[in-house]
Amino acid sequence: MFGKYKPVKLRRFKGDTKYGLAAKDVKELLQKGCKLLQVRLPGAHVCLYSDGTKVTEKFFSTLPDNTELVLLSEDQTWSGAVCDIGQLLSTDRYSEDLIKAARGFLHDENSPKRRKILTDLLLNLDDRSELESREEDEDWFQGIDARFKTKSAYMKFNCESRIRGYIKEVEMASKSIQKAKVRAEFEKTSKCLAEMLKTAKYNGCYFDRTEKEPDRLCTQEGWFTCQGSFDQNMCKSLHSINPYGSRESRIVFSTWNLDHRIEKKRTIVPTLLDALENHKSIEINLSYFYGLLFTRENLKLVHIVCHKKGAHNLSCNNKQIFRKASEIQKGNEKAKGKRRRLL
Repeated sequence: MFGKYKPVKLRRFKGDTKYGLAAKDVKELLQKGCKLLQVRLPGAHVCLYSDGTKVTEKFFSTLPDNTELVLLSEDQTWSGAVCDIGQLLSTDRYSEDLIKAARGFLHDENSPKRRKILTDLLLNLDDRSELESREEDEDWFQGIDARFKTKSAYMKFNCESRIRGYIKEVEMASKSIQKAKVRAEFEKTSKCLAEMLKTAKYNGCYFDRTEKEPDRLCTQEGWFTCQGSFDQNMCKSLHSINPYGSRESRIVFSTWNLDHRIEKKRTIVPTLLDALENHKSIEINLSYFYGLLFTRENLKLVHIVCHKKGAHNLSCNNKQIFRKASEIQKGNEKAKGKRRRLL
């Protein structure tokens, strides 16, 4: 192999263009490469583009033809292709070129796996999350009622609709109650819960990126992160999505769940019913049940893959189910005061 020219693909540091060169050894490669890419020869060196391995004379002879290499000056380092990925994630400078290139590759690609990768890349690159109004991004609003003029308004409504569904499920539970007295107390309780929820505007703030940070579940740009299944502290797959970015992302986000850690149907509602069997609604700690049913105290936003539909095996806190005697007494005195004023 000694004396035989070896063809390689050479690129500069942080450069996208690859240049074809042929050299007998590293010394000749450096001379030609530095002249072509205008890099100072003293201290210059070449590394594998893939993993950053420095190319020595001995290693050079073992390289396959057309191996991709990076030419570096004396003070530059290269850690492999991951460097390019880091540059891609840290800037939007190449987005338009990348979108154009990805669409071109997708058009000619026959491999289902690579087409999926390119499709996902395009979905994330072609991000229009900075646009907010219907006039700015009409495509995002396809299929959405004309009364919604901004993305945030619709996302708030979307969250409200989910939460409204929970109170309807609570109200429907009264139909299964046989004892009239217990049913009446349950209906009082569910009515009070509905009023509390209405006052909180059905917690639609969770999906509204214009809300303050403690109230919303997303970033100011609209990015949501999966919080992991009910029995995990965080999502191991690090799922994330920005439904504000595109119509497709908005539709996919509808598959994400606001999951009750302590389950609504299996645990919370049955516990509430049991409590009302021998107690009046005024004795129930409504704030506790409200928190479990409708707030982030018990709700986790999870990707559909992280949504475990089996039994959660978590129970309500028995110490929180009932109000304290002092609280009940204050409530009764307050109610009596209102009645006197009415008289």
